[in-house]
Amino acid sequence: MSLEVKVPLLPESISDATVATWHKKPGDKVTRDENIVDLETDKVMLEVPAPADGILKEIIKDSGATVKAQEVIAIIEEGAAEKTETKSETKSDAKKTETKQEKTETKSTGNKPLSPAARRAAAEHEVDVSDVKGTGKDGRVTKENILSNTAKKTSDSSQPALGERTEKRVPMTRIRHRIAERLLEVTQNTAMLTTFNEVNMAPVMDIRARYKEKFEKKYNVRLGFMSFFVRACVEALKRAPVVNASIDGNDIVYHGYFDIGVAVSTDRGLVVPVIRDADRLSMAEIELKITEAAEKARTGKLSLEEMQGGTFTITNGGVFGSLMATPIINAPQCAILGMHKIQERAVVEKGQVVVRPMMYLALSYDHRLIDGKESVTFLVAIKELLEDPTRLLLEI
Repeated sequence: MSLEVKVPLLPESISDATVATWHKKPGDKVTRDENIVDLETDKVMLEVPAPADGILKEIIKDSGATVKAQEVIAIIEEGAAEKTETKSETKSDAKKTETKQEKTETKSTGNKPLSPAARRAAAEHEVDVSDVKGTGKDGRVTKENILSNTAKKTSDSSQPALGERTEKRVPMTRIRHRIAERLLEVTQNTAMLTTFNEVNMAPVMDIRARYKEKFEKKYNVRLGFMSFFVRACVEALKRAPVVNASIDGNDIVYHGYFDIGVAVSTDRGLVVPVIRDADRLSMAEIELKITEAAEKARTGKLSLEEMQGGTFTITNGGVFGSLMATPIINAPQCAILGMHKIQERAVVEKGQVVVRPMMYLALSYDHRLIDGKESVTFLVAIKELLEDPTRLLLEI
């Protein structure tokens, strides 16, 4: 019996999707609930499972095609896999067939016998076996010979001729296209300004060095810098509530909760999962949620709900070596904190020049709502809390 594979219902506000990657090809065996294709929307990746055990009979929508909810994208022949297995050859028949294939291929490949693995590799990589030198017994061409030949050709083809200039044009992914649109909207529709400060990270680094092993052993998660920054941001937002607010038309919306977005870089672009009610979470709970969200982001399994509703965002360009940058606001929020690389620098403390591990902080904000006073108050609070982390425990 033939079954239709349909596009699942799409999240609200998403009208269509793009077929990203087929994990099966026509003729392949599939099992019920196995992911057979990924669909890309402008916000999330969706997995489409097989509705039943069988054989993928036909792919109706190839990679790159635009599809809508409930549209048929493939046909599965239910139970075909079992029928195929019932009619499978016996070992002796399979051996005869394989021997016959080898004889046929020997004639067509310059009298070079192939191992079964080599035969599959040659077909997969479209290798002309007559050009391959066999190193197996009696000059037999092995799988390693095929792969070595393929690697050599790839290496040769990847080196352009002297003076040659190459170009590669690829379509922008839906998520990257949407990110570009949103960033452009923010720069055009906000009065964005960035204020800088710096923080001595030695106290936080000392705490991590002393307690990271005990912390990881007890909570089964690594103690990172981000939990310190999330907690510090929550306390700073309490002192400057307007930084946690947003603009809705002619109204200012003050949020009485703290949903902190944490920017995560993935192969498909930057996504911002939200840590909800961060003020009610312990350091361990914050680290766990960040770790889980980051893993979902990198595997394309973040849901739309997990990226909506944040009131403030933190982004860490320091993991890539950035020393200073001006982050762009994550609309409709009105502010974003940028963390940067920790670098030892000479600073003056009590009239003495000392070397400290310093980090530049950057707060980008919508100047229509947030004035310089609030932005500086916020950054100074972050600095004070991180340079004296006991304040985070005492909330002072």
